[in-house]
Amino acid sequence: MVKQKILIADKMYSQLTEYIKDNQISRIFLVCDSSWPYLMIKNYFQSIEKDLKIAVVCFSDFSSNPLYESVVSGINLFCQGEYDLIAAVGGGSAIDVAKCIKLFFDMDHSKNYLQQTIIPNDIKLLAIPTTAGTGSEATQFAVIYYKGEKQSVTNDSCIPDAVVMDPSVLKTLPIYQRKSTAMDALCHGIESFWSIYSTNESMEYSQKAIKKILANLDGYLKGDYEAGREMLFASHLAGKAINIAQTTAGHAMCYKLTSMYGIAHGHGAALCVREIWPYMIANIDKCVDPRGKEYLSSMFYKLAVIMGYDSAKTGAEGFQKIFGKLELEIPKYNDRTLEILARSVNSIRLKNNPVSLSMDAIFELYSRILEKG
Repeated sequence: MVKQKILIADKMYSQLTEYIKDNQISRIFLVCDSSWPYLMIKNYFQSIEKDLKIAVVCFSDFSSNPLYESVVSGINLFCQGEYDLIAAVGGGSAIDVAKCIKLFFDMDHSKNYLQQTIIPNDIKLLAIPTTAGTGSEATQFAVIYYKGEKQSVTNDSCIPDAVVMDPSVLKTLPIYQRKSTAMDALCHGIESFWSIYSTNESMEYSQKAIKKILANLDGYLKGDYEAGREMLFASHLAGKAINIAQTTAGHAMCYKLTSMYGIAHGHGAALCVREIWPYMIANIDKCVDPRGKEYLSSMFYKLAVIMGYDSAKTGAEGFQKIFGKLELEIPKYNDRTLEILARSVNSIRLKNNPVSLSMDAIFELYSRILEKG
């Protein structure tokens, strides 16, 4: 497993400069999203071209929910030069594209990269997350879309070996994106805590992430710089947790919501978790965690205590209060909507969930998650 180097940004980005010099970087392939023109760090990368004589080539020809074809375009451009470093500046999509370029660039270009065996390589990957939510900079997972279908690429060699924590990148985030990315990180912390694959290590990351998010959420939403720094670290910790334990029903059930209603990923995840949580407490007899029902009951209690509550029930209610305070929209449904949503859920992702969810249960949950239209 990669031991990541965490670089703390200051006005001069001195730790980043030290990292570049220590690793004798001379050519950087920069994967950046639409936020790039508005970021202070853009000036830094422009300055090192002149001051350190480092060549920087930018690639930004991709969208959110990036396509396989966009990754191929990035690989084609990457292979035109000899680069020492791939640097990703952006949200989860930019980091995922950069991960795939790293994993695929030295494969057979005449064949589909998704159908080939990944062989780790030595090219360095640096991540500069511009949202405090996805945790992609801490995980071995990348998501791209091929022929309209979501493809999960997994290999621990794509975990960035260095991450820059730069609160200045959060300044331009709209309030809706602040809310939704914060909820994404919080859902990562919660879902990884109750995942059947949780470990002592992952639960420690989850606990620290949840506490940091709750302590800094108000300041972060108001644009406070230090609260933003803490949220970046909280998101990173939550990413480390899901890298071990993975996400559960909250994420499995949110993907179709985001595309159907045009809402952000974290918004969709929070919609789901706020109803899945009390449902699981009420249906603990359907426990599928191999550690048993008593363990699961104690886990829900511990999670509530981390959230600042004294019972499993009030812990779940506390999450609902946070969602309500953020005033995130609750989309409306009809009977046809529920059927489409229920049939869209990936059963493989549900296997991580500690309580079994039948098709009838999923249908019922969506009727709670949404409002009747």
